[in-house]
Amino acid sequence: MTASGWRVRSRLPTVCTWLSLLAAVPVLVMSVFRAVGAEWPVLVVQLLAFTPWLAVPAGVALVLSLFGGRRWLQLVTAALLACQLFWLFPLDVARPSPAAAAAPAASPAEQQPPATVELNVMSINSQFGRADAATIVGLVREKKVALLAIQEHSQGLQERLAAEGLDALLPHRISQPTDDGAGSAVYSSHPLEPVGVLPDTPFLMPTVRLTATGSAAGASAVLELTNVHTLPPVDTRVGQWRSDLRALSRLADRRGHRLLMGDFNATYDHAEFRSLLRAGEEGLVDVAAASGSRLLPTWPMDGTHLPGIAIDHMVTSPRVGSSGYQVHGVPGTDHAAILATVAVPAA
Repeated sequence: MTASGWRVRSRLPTVCTWLSLLAAVPVLVMSVFRAVGAEWPVLVVQLLAFTPWLAVPAGVALVLSLFGGRRWLQLVTAALLACQLFWLFPLDVARPSPAAAAAPAASPAEQQPPATVELNVMSINSQFGRADAATIVGLVREKKVALLAIQEHSQGLQERLAAEGLDALLPHRISQPTDDGAGSAVYSSHPLEPVGVLPDTPFLMPTVRLTATGSAAGASAVLELTNVHTLPPVDTRVGQWRSDLRALSRLADRRGHRLLMGDFNATYDHAEFRSLLRAGEEGLVDVAAASGSRLLPTWPMDGTHLPGIAIDHMVTSPRVGSSGYQVHGVPGTDHAAILATVAVPAA
């Protein structure tokens, strides 16, 4: 071996140690923020949304530490990677209550699964009404969607959806179109009635009541849907973002079967969103997390050079079952459409 080759080889552990530290320190800092559920400043809140991607530098730091030969650094980086994996696949994810829990007490011979009404549901943030109407209607038709929630709904989008035939597929509608991103629309194949609007929120977040009839004779179910669109956590508006999420959490105290669906501008790694899921006596269920799909990104979907994150959610009361969670891109908007099947206990 030449002298120059020997020098390079002798320096390799030192170089790898410093590179490992360079990768590990930001992961360590963000891990502290993730572990401590405080009301962090806006920059930290924004960075926490990308927590799942910390597994990449954590893994790189561990590999480099193995070449560096520092035992203490190997232990630290291994612990950091373990934290990221724990947060990627959390053990405390809430799931729908067993169907039998909703049934009245009966002898084993008499017990029957409680009747439910299944609905295919879909949500899309249309980005100021720019989303491609043909794609939205195509998804509704292909996936047999019975309940559609749209955020940032505009009059122009409403007219384009009608031209594509949405009104024939989902004839019941409660909408408040605007041109400033605050608009909202709910379309349904079942009758709708307005319940109210969440107070003190810049974007419209209406609650509507849907009464659906199932295939079983006499089976009907009532579901209250809140079309969610919280203010994004940017600059001084982070306080309003927290206020919006707290307002949503208060819905968990209301009786009945509930679905909160839309753009929460929050991920599972935000303490504020996890607090929402713990609201009420029984808590709430994030459909994507319960199905093992919480890492499927829903934003940004327009080619923006940012790692994808999941800020659009379906959240149900615990006795509402769910299955078949999906994410689909829609041209014209930076959000993906999210779809699932919910099973609402019959009245």
